[in-house]
Amino acid sequence: VTENRSDLEDLHLYATPREQRFRRFASLEFEGQLYMTPYDFIQAVTNDEPKRAKKWRSLSKQELNQILMETPPVWKGSSKLFRNLNEKGVISYTEYLFLLCILTKPHAGFRIAFNMFDTDGNEMVDKKEFLVLQEIFRKKNEKRERKGDEEKRAMLRLQLYGYHTSTNSVLKTEGEDLVPRSYWDTLRRSTSQALFSDLAERADDISSSLSDTTLLVHFFGKKGKAELNFEDFYRFMDNLQTEVLEIEFLSYSNGMNTISEEDFAHILLRYTNVENTSSYLENMRCSIPEEKGITFDEFRSFFQFLNNLEDFTIAMQMYNFASRSIGQDEFKRAVYVATGVKLSPHLVNTVFKIFDVDRDDQLSYKEFIGIMKDRLNRGFRGYKPIQRYTTFKSCVRKELYSR
Repeated sequence: VTENRSDLEDLHLYATPREQRFRRFASLEFEGQLYMTPYDFIQAVTNDEPKRAKKWRSLSKQELNQILMETPPVWKGSSKLFRNLNEKGVISYTEYLFLLCILTKPHAGFRIAFNMFDTDGNEMVDKKEFLVLQEIFRKKNEKRERKGDEEKRAMLRLQLYGYHTSTNSVLKTEGEDLVPRSYWDTLRRSTSQALFSDLAERADDISSSLSDTTLLVHFFGKKGKAELNFEDFYRFMDNLQTEVLEIEFLSYSNGMNTISEEDFAHILLRYTNVENTSSYLENMRCSIPEEKGITFDEFRSFFQFLNNLEDFTIAMQMYNFASRSIGQDEFKRAVYVATGVKLSPHLVNTVFKIFDVDRDDQLSYKEFIGIMKDRLNRGFRGYKPIQRYTTFKSCVRKELYSR
């Protein structure tokens, strides 16, 4: 049974950009609620549009149960979990928001995330504690809902949260503004309030009104009785970050151990508001005529650094206030001091060649930070396809490999 997207396309008018993207990439529906598969999620964070036109396929209870029965436990997780599950999994909208939060957080923030869920402080997270994010994200969404047709907004809530009307909030936050800068801020601010909420009294009601998902079964077992410790939680978050980066890297490497410096530039500029990307690409081609390549370890270390961008910004401001120029040595030192990440000299040189448009071997850190903040918001700013230029050496290398 399928339901054509066009029948409910006008609901986009009442949806936020994140909600619109979730609806565009989701491919499953169960009892009126939309779900992503693990494959859908990967597509949503690595591509502008779904690779194929989709309809929402309606799952039967039996099909959902079969999918959940095949979900591996958390101790069997790996950096290929989402790729291995592929279409055999269901991810709700609130879990989609949670996974997006994970992708942009530094490893040091993993402990903070775990402690936010561990509302009773016993160093373990159970299913009831984890489900508080359902209420937190729903509450934030209701504060941001656009005024208009109540029927349409009710349909949208059904698609995203699985119920027609607003339920009583788990959190007692009347009169408080729950629209901070990001969903991560919402989570950080609101989970601490759960200690003083009626969560314990309402947790069973919340759980019974929601269908189990792949993530819930993965974390808490098929009966929902298992508890999640920090080591497993950390490993899941690290694996997810690694998996998404591997997918992006492999989409350009064509089976090789490296990607070209130009492909690295394409990935960095992909989800940004840079209008004249050709100037950055041309500048890099002239500055790095001899291709050496970027390894996956270098690629991963750079994105680990990006997840620590706020701390790096403070370090860069200190250099700026001291009237010091920002050269490659200063940049590399600031990255290490602020984030603990060591970037290779070649990677730092490549970054400078991309962003040093006036070719004075100095980095305009304000411009660089502004562009990289766009990159961290992957998928939620206007995506502008970048024409792919390929160097002669890269063409030869990939042609030889294809043979």
